[in-house]
Amino acid sequence: MRGFGELEQAIMDVVWTEGGPLTVREVLEQLNRDRPQALAYNTVQTVMEILHRKSWLSRAKDGRAFRYRATKSREEYAASLIDQVWATGADRTATLVRLFDEMDDGEVAELRAALAARREGGRS
Repeated sequence: MRGFGELEQAIMDVVWTEGGPLTVREVLEQLNRDRPQALAYNTVQTVMEILHRKSWLSRAKDGRAFRYRATKSREEYAASLIDQVWATGADRTATLVRLFDEMDDGEVAELRAALAARREGGRS
């Protein structure tokens, strides 16, 4: 799996942010709020169908339209990107150290708490 394209990412950001099932029109309205040049309905519909075929979105009929919902979380997506890095043969320890160097103290504290909870049998 490779990362999302620009429009795929924008659509998934809307779906993840809104949380509930959305129609193509609702996603289109959100996307066009922040764009100087409006996207076409058919363009967004096509990309949402591609995301559905890739199993990132599920859909359910609602009248004449479909409502789409994310099947995986933003965190699962980010983890899949990291898995791709591991597949390149990168040195995991060196990569993690570099990543942790970029984190602020609060993020490091959250990570330590999550690791401690995981050691105690819980999952974060």
